[in-house]
Amino acid sequence: MKQYTLAIFVIALVWACNNPGVSNSDGDLGQSVFKKNCKLCHGADGKQMLNGAKDLNLSTMTLEERINIITNGKKVMVPFKDVLTAEQIKAVAQYTKDTFKSGK
Repeated sequence: MKQYTLAIFVIALVWACNNPGVSNSDGDLGQSVFKKNCKLCHGADGKQMLNGAKDLNLSTMTLEERINIITNGKKVMVPFKDVLTAEQIKAVAQYTKDTFKSGK
C-alpha cells in the first residue's frame, strides 16, 4: 500500500511540474502572464511597439515603476489591476525587467 501511495504521489508531482498551467517559479509565471497579456502590443522580443507600446528593451524603470504602470495603466495602456493578481503583476514586472534589456 505504501508503494502505491508513493507511486501516486510521484506521478502527481511529475505532472504538476510539467503542466504548463502550473507555474513553478516567478519567472515562469511572469513569462506566462507576459505571453497572454502583453505580447500582442510589446511583441515577443519587447520591441513591437504596437498601439503606442514602448520598446521594453529601452526601459530604465525600476521594478516598482513597472508594477505601478502594469497596475494602473498609462496613456493607451489599460490598467491590469482588475485583470491580474498582485502576484501576477509583480511576476510580469520582474520578468520584463530581467528579460528585456538594452543591447539584446
